[in-house]
Amino acid sequence: MSKITEKFFNSKDELTAALAQDIELRLIEGIKNDNRAVICVSGGSSPKPAYQYLSTLPLAWDKVDVVMVDERWVEPSHEKSNETFIKQTLLQNQAKKANFLPMKNDYDTALEGLAECEQSFQSLKQPFDITILGMGPDGHTASLFPHAQGLDNALFTSDLVCAIEAIKSEVTGDITQRLSLSLHGIKQSKVVKLLISGEEKLAVYKQAKLGGKVEDMPLRAILNQTDVEVQVYWAP
Repeated sequence: MSKITEKFFNSKDELTAALAQDIELRLIEGIKNDNRAVICVSGGSSPKPAYQYLSTLPLAWDKVDVVMVDERWVEPSHEKSNETFIKQTLLQNQAKKANFLPMKNDYDTALEGLAECEQSFQSLKQPFDITILGMGPDGHTASLFPHAQGLDNALFTSDLVCAIEAIKSEVTGDITQRLSLSLHGIKQSKVVKLLISGEEKLAVYKQAKLGGKVEDMPLRAILNQTDVEVQVYWAP
């Protein structure tokens, strides 16, 4: 039986407040219990205000590891870099003291950079305290894209991280090489928070929840697993 909890809000402001409050409590709990907290973060507009709010909180940020859920294989200076987005939103103010672990490294391709990234992620405390996911209109989450090269490995590997070569589309844009948490990596978390906004994406989520081929909508792999609670946050 799947572990899905749905939290539907009347506005994005309400969603942001609830999300930020819960993340704050989980980070505090992780630090209290383990002297360390780990949060896996995604890019995108949905978590942005929560990141900005969290950055101002007087937490023991020097005991927090902030790591990427996925990354395009571009330099941090690139406008599409998730690393840059996180540095500009979460890793500001008080949260500048956090330890940030990027995915992008100096290798030419995501596949070549995979082993180094995996090694760095294996050094983190497990289970992670929080993993934040988004969802695309094609049913992808993290960088687990429909029918992508590397998707089968992403779904079945026991590694935390995987290399993906997505099929170019309006959703992927021109940058198809990615590193991403694998399904196993996503499940190594105390909780997964899936952020969705708008009626169009709500319809995609509902379609994924109905079942069908995981290759068509990789989000189904997250919704179907029974190892970790998935909290779905939605606002119009």
